[in-house]
Amino acid sequence: MKTVVCKQEELEPGNMIEAKLGPIPIVVCRTLDGEFYALANKCLHQGATLSKGMICGAAAPTDTPGEYDYIKEGEILRCPWHGIEYDIKNEGRMLADPQRKLKSFNVDIEEGNVVVSR
Repeated sequence: MKTVVCKQEELEPGNMIEAKLGPIPIVVCRTLDGEFYALANKCLHQGATLSKGMICGAAAPTDTPGEYDYIKEGEILRCPWHGIEYDIKNEGRMLADPQRKLKSFNVDIEEGNVVVSR
């Protein structure tokens, strides 16, 4: 099963678009480096539609208590309801619990189209 989501140039880096792969709601994300990723469009926490959230970065603690570094800019998908964060480039793994991850799908560029498949 596969579906054409959009033209490659229609999805700018740092943005996302919702679509369906058959009956499955998906979100296609384009990271700041221009790569495309497709994930299930449903938060593992309470089922929010992730495409209503944002692509951003994340705060990571440093060795100094109370200090944080901002990491992975344009690589984190944040849920709109409770801020659960997923690493787009790392199989949609939840930052707070890397054992949990979103279902991911294959993305190919075919004749300028972004195509998602199982």
